[in-house]
Amino acid sequence: MNPRYRFRTFLLELLMIAVAVGFLFPVYALVTLSLKDERQVAAEPLAPPTSPTFDNFSDAWQRASLGSALLNSTVITLASLLALVALGSFAAYFLARCATRLGYRLYVLFLLGIVLPFQLGMIPLFKMFDSMGLLGTYQVLIVFYTGIQLPFTVFLYTGFIRALPSDYANAALIDGATHVQAFTRVVFPLLRPVTGTVLILNAVFVWNDFFTPLLYLGGSARETVPVRIFAFVGQYVSDHGLVFAGLVLAALPVVLAFLVLQRYVISGFASGMKG
Repeated sequence: MNPRYRFRTFLLELLMIAVAVGFLFPVYALVTLSLKDERQVAAEPLAPPTSPTFDNFSDAWQRASLGSALLNSTVITLASLLALVALGSFAAYFLARCATRLGYRLYVLFLLGIVLPFQLGMIPLFKMFDSMGLLGTYQVLIVFYTGIQLPFTVFLYTGFIRALPSDYANAALIDGATHVQAFTRVVFPLLRPVTGTVLILNAVFVWNDFFTPLLYLGGSARETVPVRIFAFVGQYVSDHGLVFAGLVLAALPVVLAFLVLQRYVISGFASGMKG
């Protein structure tokens, strides 16, 4: 036995296992219930399915019209992420390299955007978007999510850029490149780790948001997955297998995105905290 392995280490391992079980149990319950019919759910709700059925997934897909909802969520999420990466990275490059009072004040202003709750502006924004005729369109949520998540995105990018040596960009500037060329061709390729973090954290927020799409898109053909699932659950609340199958289909895209980008999340977030 390793002499450094003590009883305290054993207790910490047990604690970590208990925490892992606590986090994984809802996932187990969600998947298990989605593979059962109503009779199995009533008899043994949390037991492993003896005869799993995948009919719940096809029924949920058709009855909840998840195809159009997934398309709407995908368009809104991808467009918002593209705007956040483009605007956030370039703004952070200026703030990180601008050693003036103006740059510092602008950075503090962005940090205030993280602290202040966005719910304070929901009613004025609703009236403004209504007067502009944007309610029920993709544009309203893309603009909203870009503005709401931009301070957090700038915060992550700024900390990461400050940790990078400035020699690369300075060499490009000496060779005659503009600041835009130095950023796009030299600096931005080095931002891959934090960009992965920005993508997954913002994607989770945008994809799972329920209140904002309900307020701005409710009743239109542009409803996102959480809004469509909410209406679906209220209609088929007695059919638990169908409901949980719909929830699994709604959560699957963002889970797959996290698995693809997970190695960037911790490294990029930690680098952003250094700033």
